[in-house]
Amino acid sequence: MIVEMRKEAEQAEIDQVVAQARSLGFDVQLNHGTEKTVVAILGSDTGLVPSDTFALLPGVESVQRIMKPYKLASRTFKPGGTIARVAGIEIGGPQLVIMAGPCAVESEEQVFQTAQAVKKAGAKILRGGAYKPRTSPFSFQGLQEEGLRILSRVRDAVGMPIITEVMDTHEVDLVARHADILQVGARNMQNYSLLREVGKAGRPVVLKRGFSCTVNEWLTAADYILAEGNENVILCERGIRTFEDSTRFSLDVSSLPVVHKFSHLPIIVDPSHPAGHFEYVPALAKAGIAAGADGLLVEVHPNPAQALVDGLQSLTFSNFEKLMAELTLLAQALGRSV
Repeated sequence: MIVEMRKEAEQAEIDQVVAQARSLGFDVQLNHGTEKTVVAILGSDTGLVPSDTFALLPGVESVQRIMKPYKLASRTFKPGGTIARVAGIEIGGPQLVIMAGPCAVESEEQVFQTAQAVKKAGAKILRGGAYKPRTSPFSFQGLQEEGLRILSRVRDAVGMPIITEVMDTHEVDLVARHADILQVGARNMQNYSLLREVGKAGRPVVLKRGFSCTVNEWLTAADYILAEGNENVILCERGIRTFEDSTRFSLDVSSLPVVHKFSHLPIIVDPSHPAGHFEYVPALAKAGIAAGADGLLVEVHPNPAQALVDGLQSLTFSNFEKLMAELTLLAQALGRSV
């Protein structure tokens, strides 16, 4: 249930709505907009409460019931778009934000070289996996804590904030001490314990779409993070599993306008995972931007042929530089910048 306060509502009137909701056993989230405050009343039994319970309180302009399963991620709760901020960088604004780097941290030299190259080409955020969720337990699992230390040193040396994946609730605090953005991967999109913990970590979160999940399920998963008071949530479309096997996954570009219509959260695209092959990455990256993405998450490696993880879908430095030049022209045509 959403309670929209009048523009001139006083703080005491807002407090009365909050107190009424909590007296009925509901949770509350506030959205203090530039003109008015919106109160989200959360709980499984809100449908049993008459709207007049809140509509008749002083300062209340309207009461709406959100029929979608997601509440806090909905534009009904927050009509304007959210801009996520990290290290002075805004994600969801007019500038497209490119996050680039190796799928897996392999050495300090590898990460340092990549950071220098992608920053020179125009990327704003360095990506790199310290912990790697692999299908096989015998595959390379990442350098883990040493990988985090490498990312931290490279960030300090090059001056780029870093994004890296967190896989386990027990590792959230450790990863948050090193990373500027926490990434929740596709396999963990519905790991609700992990979502709650990253919501409490005080870091922006990139939430990847599960490869067999609907948009509704994805946005409802985002509610778990938002419900912990973390407003810096960024969605990432990375392709879904379909019958098509000519690519690794099927990039669902239609999800971008749908998300923009129904949610206030910024959304980026990972073109590397759906492509599965470096030749397709530029086309999918440009398709994502054209469909409304606020940025990209791209895999780049100094020598993809020797990469320990996902070398086939990683761009070389020169290919990434070429892609950034093409994105600059595309962004200009869309009234945005890189």
